[in-house]
Amino acid sequence: METVTLPFPTTGDRRRAVPTDGEGSVQVELETGAKIGNAKIFALYGKGGIGKSTTSSNLSAAFSHLGKRVLQIGCDPKHDSTFTLTKKMLPTVIDVLETVDFHPEELRVEDFVFKGYNGVMCVEAGGPPAGTGCGGYVVGQTVKLLKEHHLLDDSDVVIFDVLGDVVCGGFAAPLQHADRALIVTANDFDSIFAMNRIVQAIGAKSKNYGVRLGGVIANRSAATDQIDRYNERTGLRLAARFPDLDAIRRSRLKKSTVFEMDDAPELLPVREEYLRLAAALWAGVDPLPAVPLKDRDIFDLLGYD
Repeated sequence: METVTLPFPTTGDRRRAVPTDGEGSVQVELETGAKIGNAKIFALYGKGGIGKSTTSSNLSAAFSHLGKRVLQIGCDPKHDSTFTLTKKMLPTVIDVLETVDFHPEELRVEDFVFKGYNGVMCVEAGGPPAGTGCGGYVVGQTVKLLKEHHLLDDSDVVIFDVLGDVVCGGFAAPLQHADRALIVTANDFDSIFAMNRIVQAIGAKSKNYGVRLGGVIANRSAATDQIDRYNERTGLRLAARFPDLDAIRRSRLKKSTVFEMDDAPELLPVREEYLRLAAALWAGVDPLPAVPLKDRDIFDLLGYD
């Protein structure tokens, strides 16, 4: 067993024995009682700027239209995951913890959980100040707070919207909780290259946790030929596709989900695709035992010069 020193204040001993879960990797152990209950849990990953927050929020909205109780957790220091659901930038868990000198027992649920569009409950975990620590602690404390206030017990679906870079515990922490990881990508080399690293990371974490790959969401993509070639080689599968429509871009500028854009009839098929995806995920998707490619193989496969 290896040990790590946690970068933030915690109760009790700050050094914990943790299992290795992937070559060269250590992961902070979940605190007892922090595991999420009976909700179906999805973690969305993808290259930075690919549209994960827009996708996550619209997927949350779709689940809510299916009558599900939804909780969306933003896991990025930008804390804009739930912007279109709540119409505002929310205070983060790390911000409100700081106001009580990191004494979580002093917080009320309304200090960090906010109701958004169609009843979707929204939380922004936030992140540590730049250069000071690991985002994994923040995600862990967020889940612990939600558990203590019974928000997780009252949810049918939990969606983690995760920061784009495969770098540290901030990326990996949601994988300790999720049932299925979904990767958002565009039909281009850079997005697929990032997706391959995410496939590799999820494969490493799945050795110790229950998370499995659930599929690929093509975003801002008129075609999927490059994604299809990669999926065929690795064992992934396309779960949904959303085109590069200006109306989707405008929906974010208007602080709205696609379900609220009544002046954009071109979004009707987009809404239907989100509802179809939500229904398929709720029904259950088989795990995909994807095998990532070597970097050189991606260059050869996609013909990148």
